[in-house]
Amino acid sequence: MTPKAYRRGYPIAMLLGIEIDDAALWQVYSQVFKHQQTLPLNGERSDPKAVYNFHETIVNALRQTLKEGVRSIIVASPSKTNYSQEFLNHLKAHNSWLLQGPNKATFSTITGSASTSPQVATLTKTPAFKQLIQETASEETENLREILEKRLNKSDNLVLFSLQEAESMIFGTQVVGKPKPEYLLLTDNYLSGSRQRNRVYRLLQIAKNRSVKTRIINAESTAGIRLTQLGGLVCLTKLDENTR
Repeated sequence: MTPKAYRRGYPIAMLLGIEIDDAALWQVYSQVFKHQQTLPLNGERSDPKAVYNFHETIVNALRQTLKEGVRSIIVASPSKTNYSQEFLNHLKAHNSWLLQGPNKATFSTITGSASTSPQVATLTKTPAFKQLIQETASEETENLREILEKRLNKSDNLVLFSLQEAESMIFGTQVVGKPKPEYLLLTDNYLSGSRQRNRVYRLLQIAKNRSVKTRIINAESTAGIRLTQLGGLVCLTKLDENTR
């Protein structure tokens, strides 16, 4: 993640556009959007088994993004269809882990098509989409703030507050029975105002490569205000369950 590459901004959400016979996944950054993949429906909409498999394929595609820390997902489908609601109903019935618990994702729906770049460009410029981004981001960052507060109050979960400490934890060799990095959280103000920006970009890239959940948070949100109080950057670690 170089400064040049980071001109697209930082990831803020995923956009899932569901149509009659496929679903398109888009990464939404603070400055641009980027197509991730398109998933076909193998079969007919009238076949419950085909639709079930289609929805499971979407869930599997979302897993990697969720591992990276982006947990705000906006689901779009054309007017006069119920594709978005059918997908959310599938999650409630078969993937409830996505909707509850400390690591839950935040799902919102919007009417519109999001299969092609022109469609996404039009949709993301609408006031409704911008409002939805703000609302889902607010809910997600509140979840992160709750995770942070719980970690601060636990004696067995190490919380690191400096860039140097985060680097040592994330760059270092992971040892069985010792804390491992789980989250790297920082505010957008910390990122833009850092005098060691290239160093921060490198940390973000290596953290992502090592499956550490990374989130850049609006400094004006409740989670961002709390992070700012703690210096603007926090690395949360955890022990493996089988070592406790």
